[in-house]
Amino acid sequence: MALSIGIVGLPNVGKSTLFNALTKAQNAQAANYPFCTIEPNKATVAVPDTRVDALTAKAKPKKTIHASVDFIDIAGLVRGASKGEGLGNQFLANIRECAAIVEVVRCFEDDNITHVDGTVDPLRDIDTIETELLLADIQSVEKRLEKLQKMAKGSKDAKAAAEIMQELLAALNDGKPASTFALPANEAFLQSWRELGLLTAKPVIYCANVDESAVADGNELSRRVEALAAERHAGFARICAKLEEELQGLSAEEQAEMLSSYGIDESGLVRIIRTGYATLGLCSYFTAGPDEVRAWTIHKGWKAPQAAGVIHTDFERGFIRAEVISYDDYMSHENEAACRADGVLRVEGKEYVVQDGDVMHFLFNV
Repeated sequence: MALSIGIVGLPNVGKSTLFNALTKAQNAQAANYPFCTIEPNKATVAVPDTRVDALTAKAKPKKTIHASVDFIDIAGLVRGASKGEGLGNQFLANIRECAAIVEVVRCFEDDNITHVDGTVDPLRDIDTIETELLLADIQSVEKRLEKLQKMAKGSKDAKAAAEIMQELLAALNDGKPASTFALPANEAFLQSWRELGLLTAKPVIYCANVDESAVADGNELSRRVEALAAERHAGFARICAKLEEELQGLSAEEQAEMLSSYGIDESGLVRIIRTGYATLGLCSYFTAGPDEVRAWTIHKGWKAPQAAGVIHTDFERGFIRAEVISYDDYMSHENEAACRADGVLRVEGKEYVVQDGDVMHFLFNV
């Protein structure tokens, strides 16, 4: 399961510059005018994980596969986008399938880069973005409500779902995001909920784009965004898109040296991915052997059969048991045979909750 993150924000906040840097792809034009990104840009990026590299060095497999993240860069929003202003709402379909939304806001002053509203105010920008997302959700819910009301004439389930949808619409019209709506135990409604992919129901990561001088400790503007994220129990990441772009093309050693010169020890890519994993409650387990070392992304709390299912549905359907070695135990022993001999290889059943970093083999029968 790849983590999919939609990058949204107003024009000229550094979205496309960030996208160029994060994906090491220069196909998202970065220019000093609104709407330079007209079509969504998508790129799949390997998740940096030193544990994968260490497992590879130890197991010496024929190939290594990291977990991945899909970044989707969306055209800049402006006030009134949900009503067709700017590029209108053509961006919506591109982020409805995303697991999370990164709201990039400008937290730096630069007279050479115009702001669509004339002044730099990240909290105002966040309000503009989220108002447009909310209005777009209202439109989606209104259309679905009409459909359910027509179906309600011949279906009790549809009638009940329509009544709940009416409550959701009222909440949205009161300015409450869909994430605050208590989901009922009504399958007809829940099916509509899943199909709608409401934007305000998605986890949010607030991304403060600062200049080089504030990348280590932030500034007054980024601290306001960080405080808002804490208040809303949302993710927060501080990055310098310009610095991220400068890092591209450098060796790992050169990157580490440049990051250190700015008082930081990790890139914005790592920071955003880590924040995304934490926001969505994700973790990784590994498979390791002579053919392949691979990281698999799962939700924290998943049991062994569910975790096996991300490899293949047959693994979940015919799950028998799992052989499990913790990452630390795997790395502290010469090989898997030594782990088995020392008793650190465990056999776990269907109720085992997979832990971040577990090295696993699954036994199944279908």
